[in-house]
Amino acid sequence: MLVIGHRGASALRPEHTLAAYRKAIEDGADVIEPDLVATRDGHLVARHENEISGTTDVARVAGFADRRTTKTVDGVPVTGWFTEDFTLAELKTLRARERIPELRPHNVSHDGLHGIPTLTEVVALARELSAVKGRVIGLYPETKHPSHFQRIGLALEPRLIDELDADPFTARSAAVWIQSFETANLRALRRRIGRDRPHWRIVQLLSDGAHQPRDFAESHDRRTYGDLMEPAGLREIATYADAIGPAKTSVLALDAQGRFLPASSLVRDAHAAGLQVHAYTFRPENAFLPAPLRVQGGADACNPQGAVAEIRAYLTTGIDGFFTDDPAIGRVAVDGWRS
Repeated sequence: MLVIGHRGASALRPEHTLAAYRKAIEDGADVIEPDLVATRDGHLVARHENEISGTTDVARVAGFADRRTTKTVDGVPVTGWFTEDFTLAELKTLRARERIPELRPHNVSHDGLHGIPTLTEVVALARELSAVKGRVIGLYPETKHPSHFQRIGLALEPRLIDELDADPFTARSAAVWIQSFETANLRALRRRIGRDRPHWRIVQLLSDGAHQPRDFAESHDRRTYGDLMEPAGLREIATYADAIGPAKTSVLALDAQGRFLPASSLVRDAHAAGLQVHAYTFRPENAFLPAPLRVQGGADACNPQGAVAEIRAYLTTGIDGFFTDDPAIGRVAVDGWRS
């Protein structure tokens, strides 16, 4: 059972900072998940989005005021500051901020303390702590908005492979799970890396069934994620991927009162196709938990008992791993469940 530190221990530290990744490893994550976007000069950095006003202090830096702009990303107009308009040196002058301070007010005390890490720095941290902990920490990088970055001449995938190959830790020993919500880039990655690196695996992320992968929309392929979650779609995914990453409600949905419905056939169908299933995302605050598992204290109240109960409900479906913002809680859920 793989415990994946989602953006690090993002319930406890601002997401996608070295502090969040370090905390995730200390709290028992098997792998850490950096979402990757590109800088203007072609470096890969860890941010959930290429628009960074919600996770950095860029809006407060007078010298960067003229970088504010509106772009269409994945078909949606977005206004703000974008990593591809900054060099790495410029991004390194910014400081990270908590993305959802209203739900994680304790993380606000870390605002301004941490910078934006590069993929190279994240790999180095995993290598360093693997030696300290006596266990190999894996990486679970996601290529964000791959069609967008390819269109502007900053394709993420070749840079990702080159960086993983450059460090012996990821080139030879650490488990690496490369994920994307698009499909064409994952197919291209499979062709490039082949099947001769068994510790490198490819994961097809799956959004809500009614939505489409962006590359499908751009190529006028009318299929949806729902189609990909059907047995035939899963068999197709298995030709290039090793696992799927579905939203947790695609595995175990809730009724109007927040009670668990019977599990869907997704895990069984995926396993029949030879795919592992890593569900996302488990968060410990009341706001993210099913109503029957919430406790008093408001939406921002951290609820470890409810979070463990939720995770264990999904473990019974046969999933092979899960993304969590609090790996310590994930570890408790897994270890106790095994016993």
